[in-house]
Amino acid sequence: MEYNCSEIILAQKNFFASGRTKNVHYRKTVLKKLLKEVRKRENDICDALYADFKKPKFESVMTETGIVISELQLTIRKLKSWTKPKRVFPSVLNFPSKDRVYSEPYGTTLVIAPWNYPYQLSLAPLIGAVAAGNTVVIKPSELTPNTSKIIAEIVSEVFEKDHVTVVQGGISVSQKLLAERWDYIFFTGSVNVGKIIAKAAAPHLTPVTLELGGKNPCIVDIHTDFELAAKRIVWGKFLNAGQTCIAPDYLIVQAQAKFDFTKALIDEIKAAYGENPQESPDYTRIVNEKNFNRLTSMIKEDEVLFGGVTDKDDLYIAPTILDEPALDSEAMRDEIFGPILPIQVYSSLEDISNIIANYEKPLALYVFSKDAKFANRMITRHSFGGGAINDTVMHFGNHRLPFGGVGESGMGAYHGKLSFDTFSHKKSVIKKANWLDIPIRYAPYNGKMKLLKFFLKYF
Repeated sequence: MEYNCSEIILAQKNFFASGRTKNVHYRKTVLKKLLKEVRKRENDICDALYADFKKPKFESVMTETGIVISELQLTIRKLKSWTKPKRVFPSVLNFPSKDRVYSEPYGTTLVIAPWNYPYQLSLAPLIGAVAAGNTVVIKPSELTPNTSKIIAEIVSEVFEKDHVTVVQGGISVSQKLLAERWDYIFFTGSVNVGKIIAKAAAPHLTPVTLELGGKNPCIVDIHTDFELAAKRIVWGKFLNAGQTCIAPDYLIVQAQAKFDFTKALIDEIKAAYGENPQESPDYTRIVNEKNFNRLTSMIKEDEVLFGGVTDKDDLYIAPTILDEPALDSEAMRDEIFGPILPIQVYSSLEDISNIIANYEKPLALYVFSKDAKFANRMITRHSFGGGAINDTVMHFGNHRLPFGGVGESGMGAYHGKLSFDTFSHKKSVIKKANWLDIPIRYAPYNGKMKLLKFFLKYF
C-alpha cells in the first residue's frame, strides 16, 4: 500500500491544532474505547502472535495483551491527576509568586515498533502518547504481519484516522516517515537502527526516546541457590525464545560453581520444555529465516554444552548453552537476541569488570547472590538501564520503575506515569503577585551585593 506521509502528517497537525486532543475528557474517552476494543480482540491478538512465530498464548497474555490492558487501566484511572498543573515551592527570589509545572503535548508523534513483542511495544507507547494529548502515527513491524494487521484494525476501530493511524510496510516506508518533521519520535529496536533514527531527528532537533538493547550480563556468585537461580535465568532467557531485549545475554559464573550451575541450568531447561523442546507447546520460534541464520552461525559444535539442535523448516533453535566462547567470537560480539546462552567464568571482581568492559552499557544487568554486599557492589559498579538482584526481566513489570537504557542501550524511559511524562513537555510558569515588588533585582545595583548573596543562599 502506498502512503503519502506528508498528507498524513498535515492532517494530524490540523487535528492537533483543532485542540481536541488537549481536552482531557476526550483523551479519557478514546482510551476507554481502546480498552474495550483490546479486551474484545485479545484472543485474535494471541492467535496472530502464534501465527507470526508460535508464541504460546500464556506468554502472549503475560507479556503482550495483559501489559497493555494493565497500562490502559492505570492510565485511565490516573489521567485526570496526571494532567493537572503541579504546584512547586517557589523560589525566594520570586516572592511572592505561585509556581506551577504544566504538562503540554508535543504534537505529532511517531512510534516505530519492533517485531519481538509487536503488540505490546506498539500499544504501550501509543497509550502514553494519546494520554498526553498527542496525535500518533504507528509503524508496526513488517516481520509480524498478522499482528500488525490486527493492530491496524484496532486503531481504525477506536480512533479517528487524523488522530491515530497505522502505517504498514518495510524499510522504505520507515525512511519516508523519517524524512518528515515530527514533534516527537519513539523508537524500539536495534542499536544500529536507533542511530539512524537519531540522525534523522537531528536536523529538526526532534526529541526522541530510543529503547534499544545490548549484551546484558548475568552474574552468578557461588553463594546462591543454584536451583532457584537456574529456574529464574532459564525463564528470563528462553521466554520468547530469547528474543527479548532485557533477556540475560550471557552468564558470568564463579569458576568453582560452573559445573554445578551448568547442571542446574540443564535440569531446569528440561523441566520447563521437556527432553525435546521442539515438541513443547510453550516454546516460541525464531521470527524469520534471516534471524535464524544469524543465530545458527553463532553455534560452534565444540562449544555446545547443551542443545545446539536446529530445524530451519520450523525456524526452531533449541535452548543452547555455550562453553566460554572467545570474547571476540560471533556469539559474544553483539547482542544475541535468541535462545543461545554463553557461559563465561570469573575468579575475581576484576575478571567480571574486564568481561563487561568489552561491551557498551547494557540495557539490563542481573546478579544472583546471597551475599548482599557482593550484589550491591555489582549493581553500583556497572552502568546499565535497569536490572534485578536474584531475578531476571521482572523489573519490566513494575509501572512505577522507569524502563529505558543508557548509552548505546538507549535514551529516555517510560511505563506508567513515565509514559505520560515522556510524551509531555513540562512547561514552567510562575504567577507573580502585584501587591509587593521587591526592588533588589532592578538597577542601579550599587549597595545590593550583600543582600543578593543572602537571597541566593536560599534560592
